[in-house]
Amino acid sequence: MIKRLKRFLWLSIAIISVISISIGLMETLMAQQPSISHPLTSLTESEISTAVSVIKREKTLSEMAAFPLIALQEPDKEEVLNFTHGKAFGRKAFLVIYERSQNKTYEGIVDLTSKTLNSWKEIPSIQPAIANSEYELATQVVKADPRWKKAMQRRGITDFERVKISWWPPGILSQQEEATGNRLCRGLFYYKGKAWNYYGSPIEGVVATVNLNTGKIASFIDKGNVPFSKENWNYDIKSLGQLLSPLKALKIVQPNGQSFQIKDNEISWQGWKFRYSMHPRNGLMLYQVAYNDGENIRPVLYRASLSEMVVPYGDPEPTWSFRNAFDVGEYNLGLLANTMELGKEIPENGLLLNAIFANEQGEPYKIPGVIGIYERDRGMLWKHYEYNTQRNDVRRSRELVMSMTAAVDNYDYSMNWIFHQDGTLEVQNELTGIVLAQGTAAQKQSEDDSYGQLIAKNIFGVNHQHFFNYRLDFDVDGQANSVMEMNVKALPMDEKNPLGNAIAVTETPLTKETAAVRDLDMKSSREWMIVSADKKNALGAAPGYMLMPGGNSIFFPGEGSKIRQRAEFATHHVWVTKYKPAELYAGGDYPNQTQTEQGLPKYIANDESLLGEDIVLWYTMGVTHIPRSEDWPVMPVHQVGFKLVPRGFFSRNPAINLPE
Repeated sequence: MIKRLKRFLWLSIAIISVISISIGLMETLMAQQPSISHPLTSLTESEISTAVSVIKREKTLSEMAAFPLIALQEPDKEEVLNFTHGKAFGRKAFLVIYERSQNKTYEGIVDLTSKTLNSWKEIPSIQPAIANSEYELATQVVKADPRWKKAMQRRGITDFERVKISWWPPGILSQQEEATGNRLCRGLFYYKGKAWNYYGSPIEGVVATVNLNTGKIASFIDKGNVPFSKENWNYDIKSLGQLLSPLKALKIVQPNGQSFQIKDNEISWQGWKFRYSMHPRNGLMLYQVAYNDGENIRPVLYRASLSEMVVPYGDPEPTWSFRNAFDVGEYNLGLLANTMELGKEIPENGLLLNAIFANEQGEPYKIPGVIGIYERDRGMLWKHYEYNTQRNDVRRSRELVMSMTAAVDNYDYSMNWIFHQDGTLEVQNELTGIVLAQGTAAQKQSEDDSYGQLIAKNIFGVNHQHFFNYRLDFDVDGQANSVMEMNVKALPMDEKNPLGNAIAVTETPLTKETAAVRDLDMKSSREWMIVSADKKNALGAAPGYMLMPGGNSIFFPGEGSKIRQRAEFATHHVWVTKYKPAELYAGGDYPNQTQTEQGLPKYIANDESLLGEDIVLWYTMGVTHIPRSEDWPVMPVHQVGFKLVPRGFFSRNPAINLPE
């Protein structure tokens, strides 16, 4: 009897152990699989594979077919706003398919639930973003060409493997190139000697344009020999030699853990609640940004993302004048995001998150640590010192920062969404990396060098600009919004203003889309406010959020220039449109080899009303970069950004009741 009991007990223990192990394995596997608990959850690896298999099942694709873009087909906005936890929802994937042999582009939408093809259409006369395999194809084409070999040999280069090629979309096209409609890219050349940093040795005056459809060189320019730098511009510690004295250790610690909470792709922190996504084109995006004021969770933004970038270079030489990169739409900026490290791009108290993308073959892959989130100190939040009682009330400020970094060839960018405790949401872009160098025989600066600056011997930095456009789908206290422009002016001296000190603010509604194409004006301290059209605050005013610009610039390419026509979004700082789900990109859906007047100029052509509507504000900010020697060999970070600041949204300072 005792033996039987022992056997029963051992058998029970064994069964329980197996069950426990199985449950543990299931929990581990579930933890490794992304949870699809919300309509705005990014595509999983399984969903990407399903979408591609449906396309291949339904359509006959060639061996050369590529998938430049695979992303979530965002559900209807009303469906998302009405979604409640546990409610069933559909899932769809959006795919761009390019057939290089046919020079045709298709868009497909796959229903992931039913595993069916919902939509399939050809998009005529456009070119999607450049793909990695095309860089390899173009390199093989150029290095096999006798003209290119002779051009290198004339410059004393016989080992062609030491020549590195940077491939760009073609930018500004000639009339002949436009007429053919072929898919093109242009190659820039660098010499990689003993140093690994070849960006300091541009092979100037040579540009090859490759027809990616035929696999042949479409045109070849050789303007003659120009000396290039032979110096070692490596910037690793060994190459730099003597280093500065190290600073004493600075540790950033949170002994009680982080203050933010993450559940799937939703983040909560200090009244803020929002969702995030990593998009293969836009990069890091926010959804459903809202603030809990203690009584209600109040919406501010439905969707916020970088929409487009353009980087025009200011040298009229034919080997430079075509260089006008649209880094979001021509390269798929999100796919260029790179893994970050704690203690480097992200402070050591941060958290790194992964993202799932698809390569051009349609295969899913994971990029680890591509999103960073962390808290940081920002100095004082508010303070008052009372002299009579010597009472000192002060609170320190903390911010929540969500970041990504991307390398676009020689340049590096960091995009940061910053949440403040006073209800402000800030965007801060950081520019760093390596200046796009131009080879020159000069070793000293000349007064004739009006197109840039000599930044090192034989290295010239060309004047250029970086323009970023952000698409901000506001829902301030709901979808019924209007936009107001605020201008400040000094009133003239008269009997009502005898000392001439009166300052007045005027608020003007921007009623139509064409009237809402606006520019900064420092003289009037101009700002814009998105306000609720059907709600009032305790003081009887419309609650709103104000766009507070930071540093900015004007777009310098001249009137009538082709780049001005292609990048018309950059010619004005503010555009406002009535919400339409398909209007997502300021420079158009396909800016590579695009027609003119795409994107925002097209969106406002019907001049719709903006009063009490679901509206989208598009903000453009620019940096004019006149290179300097201190930018070489890697430029220090330059920051540019803007803030979205509450105005009448709260009844008082929302951070007044923070504990000490």
